Amino acid sequence: MVMGLNKVMVIGNVGRDPEMRYTPSGKPVTSFSVATTRSWTNSDGERREETEWFNVVAWGNLAEICKQHLRKGHQVYVEGRLQTRSWEDHEGKKCFRTELVANEMILLEGRRDAIEAAESTGESETEFPF
Repeated sequence: MVMGLNKVMVIGNVGRDPEMRYTPSGKPVTSFSVATTRSWTNSDGERREETEWFNVVAWGNLAEICKQHLRKGHQVYVEGRLQTRSWEDHEGKKCFRTELVANEMILLEGRRDAIEAAESTGESETEFPF
């Protein structure tokens, strides 16, 4: 039997503050974007850069953690799987969106601010959720 693997690991900068909403059943879902930039030197010796944007979706407890602690510009590690959704718009045109469905998030930059905020609200560092 052939098994597949759908695993994505991204380190980049949060492109916009996370937006949280709730499903009709009350489950939290948070979405945000992450930008990764790679650079290289082309054959003419010119320095080039390319930025790739990832649409990230987090569910449940992770959605709440992302909404509470992530801000635009923070450096973050996100791990999950790719998922492509499709729908028809109001004109009947088929639309697609590929998202990174997160199952892990580690705040790499801005963590000290988040820890200080948690400590000021009475949470200890050992109780910090990531």
